Amino acid sequence: MDGAELTGKKVLITGASGFTGRHAVTYFQSIGAKVAAVVRRPDAYSFGENVGVYVCDLNNKHQVRDMIKQIQPDYVLHLAGKNSVPDSWADPLLVLETNVMAVLYLLDALRSCPEARTVIVGSRLKYTPEPGRIPQPPHPYSLSKALEEMVSLSWMSLFGQQIMLAEPGNLIGAGPSTGICSLLARHVATCEQAGKTEAFRLSGRDNTRDFLDVRDAVRAYAALLLHGTSGTVYPVVSGVERSLGEIADLLLSMTEADVPIRWDGASSGPDGAGEQEEVSELRKLGWQPQIPFEASLRDILSDVRAQQGRTTG
Repeated sequence: MDGAELTGKKVLITGASGFTGRHAVTYFQSIGAKVAAVVRRPDAYSFGENVGVYVCDLNNKHQVRDMIKQIQPDYVLHLAGKNSVPDSWADPLLVLETNVMAVLYLLDALRSCPEARTVIVGSRLKYTPEPGRIPQPPHPYSLSKALEEMVSLSWMSLFGQQIMLAEPGNLIGAGPSTGICSLLARHVATCEQAGKTEAFRLSGRDNTRDFLDVRDAVRAYAALLLHGTSGTVYPVVSGVERSLGEIADLLLSMTEADVPIRWDGASSGPDGAGEQEEVSELRKLGWQPQIPFEASLRDILSDVRAQQGRTTG
């Protein structure tokens, strides 16, 4: 799946200045799509030439409607939203408004483009209610992503729109990520520059997670835009569980600096049971991960070193 079918098509990307959004703009531009990058502020990020930048507050339904009317997209990749659990406790209404109402404003505006295909990027941290039980979401963010999914699928049913949902795992890669791999890479680069620092604290070495390069995730979103089945929720994962100990060891092998790490807490084992089977749904569409995990870590470390004024290990 090389995305050639998207050449010349208008692809609208919300959250374009974010971690995944920057990679998405780069990818869709590289395959010849007409990219409309949607940002909240005009100075959010410089995308270079041949990318249409649209400033829009997705919580303003009138702005959203005017933007969709102007662009008339063939495909929509919705990446915008609040994705911080701590922020959801600090301001739960803002997180609900941003993650739920913005989706509704976008999908309602897209009713004027009945042929448009839309991928809504959700989260595997969404809350799944149990029938007959009082809802007990672990945090407001989890609730917001559950509601986002429900209203997206409901809009599909009510108005016949073509809507697919993607649930990415832990995405890694160069750029402004706050994931564990990027945080640890920043610690390594800081130790290279400043020498001894306080230890970086991690949970048990054997704790595992599924990690996927963000560039592979973007290719998965392209596959869903083209060939995904409307109304389907697709896990976007590698299907491989990796331990925190493996991540730390790999990053430490890429430096000669003394990098202190402190292991706190007990190991809990895998947190992604069944993901090997789930990833097969995407592979049926011609997608599979291409970027080796170690290469992803090297790219992250190189990017962090460059940001901190260091280009070699």
